[in-house]
Amino acid sequence: MATKRKTTASRNKKEPEQAGMEGLSAIEILEADHRQVEEFFDEYEELDDANDKEQLAVKICTALQAHTQIEEEIFYPAAREAIENSELIEEATVEHASAKKLLAEIENMKPGEKLYDAKVKVLQEQVLHHVEEEEGELFPQVEASELDLEALGKKMAERKTALLSK
Repeated sequence: MATKRKTTASRNKKEPEQAGMEGLSAIEILEADHRQVEEFFDEYEELDDANDKEQLAVKICTALQAHTQIEEEIFYPAAREAIENSELIEEATVEHASAKKLLAEIENMKPGEKLYDAKVKVLQEQVLHHVEEEEGELFPQVEASELDLEALGKKMAERKTALLSK
């Protein structure tokens, strides 16, 4: 029962997309997304109830879909122009493709089905690896560039709001 209370409390916290991301730099937006999804995955690991798992899996999928879309449409193209090592962006794009495949599989399943929890766990591991590389390698290079991260953040916040309001 303690898990359920924690779950409810976590769901009542303002999520970054609800709190408004205007005024944040591009990297601050992406890092906020990373922290949110990490919290969702941690919360998922504590759940036993299939309905609770399904609801949280939907939140994870929605958050990751919006995140990957703003990265691919806005952040990665700008970063590719701003830094010398575009290999990091190419790797991130491949990691996104792999995550999208798992997201689609998870969305087409129900908790309790064979491999459902395993797919969520593998998605978590892939996302954590992706986050580590972005925050440890890509973001420092982008921050050291001439890229206007505030202007880029404004574009990303607007696009994310539009994606999540569909």
